[in-house]
Amino acid sequence: MPQEVRDEAKKQLEEQMRLRHQVQALEERDFQLWSIVILVALVMGAGIAGLVMPSVLWHVYFLRFNGHYLPQLLFGLIALVVLFNIYVIKQRLELRHTREELVLQMVYNEAAERLSLVDPLTDTFNRRYMDQVIAKDLSRAERQGIDLVFLMIDVNDFKSVNTRFGHITGDRILVEVGQVLKQTFRASDIIIRFGGDEFLVMLADTDEKSAEHAIHRLQRQLERWNASTPIPGYHMSLSWGSAIYSKGSDLKAVLEAADHKMYEHKAASQKGAEVTRG
Repeated sequence: MPQEVRDEAKKQLEEQMRLRHQVQALEERDFQLWSIVILVALVMGAGIAGLVMPSVLWHVYFLRFNGHYLPQLLFGLIALVVLFNIYVIKQRLELRHTREELVLQMVYNEAAERLSLVDPLTDTFNRRYMDQVIAKDLSRAERQGIDLVFLMIDVNDFKSVNTRFGHITGDRILVEVGQVLKQTFRASDIIIRFGGDEFLVMLADTDEKSAEHAIHRLQRQLERWNASTPIPGYHMSLSWGSAIYSKGSDLKAVLEAADHKMYEHKAASQKGAEVTRG
């Protein structure tokens, strides 16, 4: 994993820990506030009981109690209740406002983190996702002894597309390629824009035979797309190559093998096109 990716991941982790600590501090403050409410309620209950039953309490503990002070005590108790309610309401409003801000910030951070892993043009995952997340999938596959298939896909003659149609249409074609891949593969499969006009698909829990079925689905999806001619004058053509990741495999070697097979397929397709034109 590149150093800048590790540094960014560390910053995100530190920010998440900071927000969690703030939420925990709010919960502790909320608990303290309710503890004060309960304590004051008990004190006021005892005071009210003392005022209502003077013959039972006041004569026992304060034999010299002067009944002339009873209205002043009652007024003071009411004032205390009013002031305490104002304080509690103010604290609750502040806690609510702070909690809402923290929740919004956490949601924003989660959304920003997700967007940082998505290619904004094709709405597929990007290389950063591969560096951060696929390692977890590989670790799980190692533990469970599951095979994964990596499929490298490239858009044929994409450089000439930009020359013929312009970069705006070229971007639209990449968007269309992303949609074709999403409509072809399962929700559990991971589609990554590997770079430029190259895409990488990780087929989860898949063997070689199942990967061939996935490639056949891709071919049929390509035929349907070309039949609908969404971009006049353009015929979408893709090259692909696959390699299996099994327990103990080296990811770099697997990707290189898939890339090599993809270029073999591209060369064969170009040769076939030349024969057809000839």
